[in-house]
Amino acid sequence: MIKLGSHVGMAGKDMFLASVKEAESYGANVLMLYTGAPQNTRRKEIKDLNIEKGWEYAAQAGINEIVVHAPYIINLANTVKPETFTLAVEFLEKEIIRTAAMRSKILVLHPGSCLDAGVDAGTAQIVKGLNQVLDQNEDDVFIALETMAGKGSEIGRSFEELARIYEGVHKKERLRVCFDTCHVNDAGYDLSYDYEGVFQHFDEVLGLGQIAVFHINDSMNPCGTHKDRHANIGKGYLGEEVLKKLVHDPRFEEIPKILETPWLCEEGSDKKTIPPYKEEIRQLLG
Repeated sequence: MIKLGSHVGMAGKDMFLASVKEAESYGANVLMLYTGAPQNTRRKEIKDLNIEKGWEYAAQAGINEIVVHAPYIINLANTVKPETFTLAVEFLEKEIIRTAAMRSKILVLHPGSCLDAGVDAGTAQIVKGLNQVLDQNEDDVFIALETMAGKGSEIGRSFEELARIYEGVHKKERLRVCFDTCHVNDAGYDLSYDYEGVFQHFDEVLGLGQIAVFHINDSMNPCGTHKDRHANIGKGYLGEEVLKKLVHDPRFEEIPKILETPWLCEEGSDKKTIPPYKEEIRQLLG
């Protein structure tokens, strides 16, 4: 069975129950969420996330798997400000615990930005941080390093950069990859014209078995522009055909696929208030 869903919110008194109901309304059978705002460290207590009722409803809705995304404020690659690195390590530790409490096995993480220190120093810092966290944590949660577009000083813009992180981490078995189609396109991997070649290269560098989740996004920019701007399905440079091919690829049938495409505007308005996920899920499954 194809596992296809989208990013959903988690707020109000219903929290996780509201997340599941939102995913159900889109016709999703998997979902991704943040355990709190992605831009700050404010978090509700685990007991207030309404996890039990959410999973009771999920069982009825046919949703039996969720993905958690770590907040953007975690930057393990920062070598310039020790306090930023310390915050990243401490908060990642907490997010793993929260992910396990949510009954998710996958925590998606942006590897980090090295600023002016360079990729080598930034990668060493990421490895240092992951070892500090994973060497002391026994939860069965995988850290899924996200493929990045290469915007600014992001690390993870190539499969080789992710492989270098793997090489230094003690508990490599706790690492996986989140394969973002928009980011991969913008990083220079041409999925539209060399679909099999891209995945063959990934297999040679990291192994297809390391992909734990896909982010299914079209791209507003041509291949290799390092921009990271998501587009709605079929409205960008990747196009509907290749994204549909990936969703239906039998090699990846059991891997969760998550839409992060932009919300839409009502006619005559410039405010994005309409989620596109119900239609895009139908579009990709059709």
